[in-house]
This record gives sequence, structure tokens and C-alpha cells, in this order.
Amino acid sequence: MGGTKKKSLSSTAKTQDESSPQAQPEKKEEKKTKGQKQQKARVTVLLDEKQGVKVLSGLKAVTPQALARNLGVKISVANAFIRSLESQGSVRCVGGYSGHRVYELLQEAKPSAEEKKQQAS
Repeated sequence: MGGTKKKSLSSTAKTQDESSPQAQPEKKEEKKTKGQKQQKARVTVLLDEKQGVKVLSGLKAVTPQALARNLGVKISVANAFIRSLESQGSVRCVGGYSGHRVYELLQEAKPSAEEKKQQAS
């Protein structure tokens, strides 16, 4: 019953700007670029195994999230690093659920007290 509402000033100004002849060629160019698919670049980040194990030995709960936070890398990179350590036998999964696994650093991978003293001095 009452008909259409009166448009606000800002919406009428927008429609006038869109219908101006200067804006038309720009939109055609945008459509051309949308048709082309951009290829995503794969970014690879390599972690030093000694540095990673050193950080893992200092963690109370070994999780990909904690490792990523301490090393300043993405969680996917930390997760891949922990999985590679798990395949080597340096780390084993002790709990967790879904994507939030908790790991345990095995004794052979932990630096001994003597190694810690040598690194400190």
C-alpha cells in the first residue's frame, strides 16, 4: 500500500555517480581482470630442527599452536614440523582431539643438562 520509500541523499548520489560516463570504462576493465585467475604463490618456510627442538623442550604442552607462537610462524608450518618429528620418532602424540593434538617430546630428542650448559656458555 503506500508505494516506494523516498531514497536518502547519499544513495541517490551514489546512483548518479555510477551512471556517469566516466565510471563506465573503469568497470569494464575490472570485469576483464576478474575473468583471469590469479595463481597463488606457494610460500615455504623452513624451520631449523635444532631451533625447533630447543623451543619444544621448553614448552609445558607441546602443541602446534604453542610452537607457532614461540617461533613466529604459521600454525600449518608448525604442524608440518611436528608431524615430521613424529615420523622420525622424536615426538609422539599423547592426547588431544580433532586438530588440537598434544605431543610429548621423547627423551632422545631432549637436550641433556650438559648440552644446555654448553649452549649457555
